[in-house]
Amino acid sequence: MPICKIALKIVRPLPEAYPQQLVTWGDHLRKKRLDRGLLQKDVAKILHVNPDTICNWENNNTEPELVHLPRIINFLSYAPYFGSCRSLGEKIVRYREFLGLSQEALSRHLGIDSGTLRRWENNESEPIGRRFESLSRFFHFCAKGSFS
Repeated sequence: MPICKIALKIVRPLPEAYPQQLVTWGDHLRKKRLDRGLLQKDVAKILHVNPDTICNWENNNTEPELVHLPRIINFLSYAPYFGSCRSLGEKIVRYREFLGLSQEALSRHLGIDSGTLRRWENNESEPIGRRFESLSRFFHFCAKGSFS
């Protein structure tokens, strides 16, 4: 009688809690957590927050504060929404959030008032001249990871 080695592989169905679409920060966090087989309390330790905070983010009850975004992006190993900016204002917001900066902090770094930055982010005006060059340097430093 010949012996035959057959290996059957089945794909386990995704957990019911697995997000169908990645729309919010919470969706991205839940997907990554489930993919890695982690509990919410494990992710909370990694991100230095309370487990209830992870629960609120994943259930889309609250959004993460700016201060948490760099750690979240590091945990995810990517920046959600980062490459899909439709306008200069949206790009500024994404880069600023990527670094966990407030409008006030970025405007100080760029040497402009926060109202000007707000108008740029809302696409109500655009930087020109030296301000455009300063913003371009900011994007360049972000891309290299050397912004301080």
